[in-house]
Amino acid sequence: MGEDSPLILRTLGQVDYAPTWRRMQEFTAQRGSDSHDWPDEIWLCEHPPVFTQGLAGKPEHLLVDIGVPVVKIDRGGQITYHGPGQLVCYLLLDLKRRDLGIKGLVNRMEQAVIDLLAEFGVRGERLAGAPGVYVGGAKIAALGLKVKNGCCYHGLALNVAMDLKPFDAINPCGYAGMAVTQLTAFDPTADVEKVGAKLVAQLENKLREKP
Repeated sequence: MGEDSPLILRTLGQVDYAPTWRRMQEFTAQRGSDSHDWPDEIWLCEHPPVFTQGLAGKPEHLLVDIGVPVVKIDRGGQITYHGPGQLVCYLLLDLKRRDLGIKGLVNRMEQAVIDLLAEFGVRGERLAGAPGVYVGGAKIAALGLKVKNGCCYHGLALNVAMDLKPFDAINPCGYAGMAVTQLTAFDPTADVEKVGAKLVAQLENKLREKP
């Protein structure tokens, strides 16, 4: 099957974070040893305001309590913010079937975002040692994954048309003073639905590429 494995797209709308995370865990656990019989899935959604703190997350990276809940989760990385107007893309993939390692998947996810931004005339780039995608040094997309029994979940969050102020309350992804930006700063017509369709197309292309 490999790179030609089918992908099921699910568009969830705006959904609470914690139940969606639990659904990802349950989906991955149910795949178990029969994961080859389960098609991979991509979930697109938005979340109400929430901070998520990864396994290595340090509480001091939450600088001030602004009344937004903090959910401690099982992905890698530190603390980040999700809110309406941010496109969240969860990748539930059988990495063994696709013959992909984590580094290879992260590279493809980043490249998908970079190529998507280029469609809007925006130059995205990587920063060494800091997973994600940046525009002029400001973070526009965050990545985080969990792998269990050769299958992954979690994914990426792309800032499209959101209130960025809650990012002031944290050190984004553990980096003090890191600037954040969003797509509407460069193209005011961008919206989550339009960007979501383009991102899925880019991800599908990247996942078809041979390792």
